[in-house]
Amino acid sequence: MSATREGISTYELDRIAEEFLLKNGAKPAFKGYKVGRLRYPATINSSINEEVVHGIPRRERKLKKGDIISIDLGCILKNYYADSAYTWPVGEITPELKKLLRVTEECLYLGIRESAVGKRVSNVSAAVQKHAESNGYSVIRKLTGHGVGRKLHEEPQVPNFVEKRPGTIDWKLKQGLVFAIEPMINIGDYDVKELSDGWTFVTVDGKPSAHFEHTIAVTQDGPLILTAPDSEIILKKKEFSYLMNN
Repeated sequence: MSATREGISTYELDRIAEEFLLKNGAKPAFKGYKVGRLRYPATINSSINEEVVHGIPRRERKLKKGDIISIDLGCILKNYYADSAYTWPVGEITPELKKLLRVTEECLYLGIRESAVGKRVSNVSAAVQKHAESNGYSVIRKLTGHGVGRKLHEEPQVPNFVEKRPGTIDWKLKQGLVFAIEPMINIGDYDVKELSDGWTFVTVDGKPSAHFEHTIAVTQDGPLILTAPDSEIILKKKEFSYLMNN
């Protein structure tokens, strides 16, 4: 998003996103989304640095050079939901943060590669976890990807690590299944906590976290990325060809 520049507020980013959705015949999926007694008040999640997900846009929260910001956006189009996220640098960022963003996005595409008919959710989870941990990062346990369709959150859950708890269902991937893969990767420990606003999750150790997400359809011809911008399709095929083909 070209608007993610130094000095802009997360509230302004939220306005830009909502206007874009409405102009193109879609509706915000997050705005008004209810968890318990709380309703989410905005169109995007804007999570900066140690904020992992669900950061609420605010007028007073302005981006600073060197920040990273995860923008998570859901929409409803023709009664179907889609969900996507991307972590952006604000100006020049440190080599440490550049690597975090690169590896987290690679985790996403490695998970996508495993989203094939006949494989299982655990194949997706294992691909994400292996790449993250082999690069010295931790994978959040408390938050996962999820099915997407007529509702924003459906089955199956798609963890970014391999579940070994008794009773865990390891879904087999079938033609037509649609779900969101969303690696949330931390420089430090994987523990997170929820802030008093009832939405924002942050790393307990205060270290940065990155978040990338696509909505995927499982097809006989391979995984179809439903949320890939047209302008990025060629770039991504080139940039991640070694991940998808090796």
